[in-house]
Amino acid sequence: MSRLSDISSSPTLREFAQGAAQSAIMPVADFLAPTVEVATSVGRFKCYTEKNRFRIPDTLRTLGGRAAELRFDATDATFNCEPHALDYPVDNLEQLEADGLENMLREGAVAVAEIAALSHEKAVIDAALTAVGAGTGKTWNASSDPIADVDDAILSVIKAAKYGSLMGVGVLFGATAWKVFKNQDKVRGRFVVGNGRNKGDLGLAVPTEQSASQMFIGTPDVRTSYMIYDVNPEGKAESINFLLDTAVLVFARKEAPSRRDPSFMKTFRLMNQFMVPGSYMRDDGRVEVAKFDWSEDVKVTNGAACVRLNIAAA
Repeated sequence: MSRLSDISSSPTLREFAQGAAQSAIMPVADFLAPTVEVATSVGRFKCYTEKNRFRIPDTLRTLGGRAAELRFDATDATFNCEPHALDYPVDNLEQLEADGLENMLREGAVAVAEIAALSHEKAVIDAALTAVGAGTGKTWNASSDPIADVDDAILSVIKAAKYGSLMGVGVLFGATAWKVFKNQDKVRGRFVVGNGRNKGDLGLAVPTEQSASQMFIGTPDVRTSYMIYDVNPEGKAESINFLLDTAVLVFARKEAPSRRDPSFMKTFRLMNQFMVPGSYMRDDGRVEVAKFDWSEDVKVTNGAACVRLNIAAA
């Protein structure tokens, strides 16, 4: 057994790799599709639509009587945590010359985790945009009220989720949509500008995701996506765009979802099998490869519980 194999199979490196993977998870991916850890790679979850009814059961039980049964008026669907993997080659010459082989593998674990996180975030946003459809156009010029537009979308999502105050709401801005929002006259007019030195002067305040949350009904969680991609294929000049850009997604979310709650999206991951390190020798015998494996399945679990707004400045 090689030194690389010894180190890659050690509990210490496995713990480091999983920690690196957790740290690298892009905030927007986890915001849109939080993780549900599952015991098996294939299993069932509840999938909701706008046709699902919601009724609050009467929990009062008469003496000797039967209890109300908890029922979910939703369709059972199947998740399948499919395998994902990235390899980090280490030349045998590097192994001979390197005293810190474990540090090399730690470096590889961080690099793999970061690339995997970017790939996961794109998959999550792509799935969200496909599920929500074309959306509704909104012009946020001097005469419009972006706060009212987002408030209307929040109330619509709460009704669609049918879970009341138990269900949180997320507001995800595309980069250009956030730029339009924070510079819109009625949004800027809600903030006090000053230096905090005079009586009654509350200091300089600018729109941030945190302060925007306080302006919206129900104080939802607010984020901005800066995920980019190249529109053109290889061989052509690059054309870099923001993935969400002018879109705003307002959606139902639970920070720690289960297989049954009516959140908009979830990421199913096999429990204790996230970013598992290992190694194998390449067929030429000159390079040993540190491999990192994991499994996940991104699912839209309640397509009705998301509203898309497409923002224009004029």
